Amino acid sequence: MRALLQRVTTARVDVAGECVGQIGPGLLVLLGLEGSDVPAVAERMVAKLLAYRMFADAHGRMNRSVSETGGGVLLVSQFTLSADTRRGLRPGFSKALPPVAARPLYDHMLRELRARHAPVAAGVFGADMQLSLTNDGPVTFLLEL
Repeated sequence: MRALLQRVTTARVDVAGECVGQIGPGLLVLLGLEGSDVPAVAERMVAKLLAYRMFADAHGRMNRSVSETGGGVLLVSQFTLSADTRRGLRPGFSKALPPVAARPLYDHMLRELRARHAPVAAGVFGADMQLSLTNDGPVTFLLEL
């Protein structure tokens, strides 16, 4: 499982011209699910991304988590994060979890996020989505479990 975390001042996701999710200051999470991922891995990822210290404290150091700041979380599925780009000029997706298995795991992760934090918004699994964001910093981290 890979999660690309971006600290944002705003983020929104649109599907077919309609906003389906948006947040103010907080965390945009682009999620790539892989063949070995199971609900326990998703739960560990939720705990880690909610506790990951990437927001400034009173001294300007990254010592606060999204949970501590009360910021929003926008979760968006992105299978291309699981691409193998080591060879050639075309990405391979053999490591990506097939949609029939990925959707329940994505839904599980979204439920876990909503149970542990608010506000949480989300994209639409498998949809053609357009993302708009203002990256704050910019601050971006790739978490892998």
